[in-house]
Amino acid sequence: MSNPRVRKMADRIQVTVAEMLERRVKDPRLGFVTVTDVRVSGDTQHASVFYTVLGEEVQVTASAAALESAKGLIRSEVGKQLGTRHVPTLEFIHDALPETARHIEELLGKVRESDAAVAASAAGAVYAGEPDPYRKPHDDEDIGAADETDVDPTAVAPAAVAPAAVAPAAVDRSAVDRSAVAPAAVDRSASVE
Repeated sequence: MSNPRVRKMADRIQVTVAEMLERRVKDPRLGFVTVTDVRVSGDTQHASVFYTVLGEEVQVTASAAALESAKGLIRSEVGKQLGTRHVPTLEFIHDALPETARHIEELLGKVRESDAAVAASAAGAVYAGEPDPYRKPHDDEDIGAADETDVDPTAVAPAAVAPAAVAPAAVDRSAVDRSAVAPAAVDRSASVE
């Protein structure tokens, strides 16, 4: 229903059907009916009219029967109001949106009650172990009282420095064999044929 013409037709059908139900249809079975939405097919041959009924299930079924019996009268009035050559067929569908919304509200109410019960039970609860199970850094007074068993065995003492850490200025560069470091010279003239 992305076509603007189809949207206008759907809006016009909704207004016409609502006026017809209010003024022209005098069926005693018809309860308090509200037209909530109209959806028209892309080729404008079919229109689905969604409605809700205020009341019990008995009134909903009676209103559905009244709408089915007045479908021809409503369709002829829709044709006059639209002024098109083809009048779409009407299908009345009971809209379950209010019942679904009511059901969701009931579920949300139950969840709120459950959350309140959990919060009430957690208010006086205590931890099974320590309140804070994570280790914290030592305080200043703990550092002075530490003994040898608290020393980290993975820590490296500064005296055990590897010989590779010696400064490069202390190496005698004149004694280094350059042929071992530099790649061998290749005679390129002999390899060309």
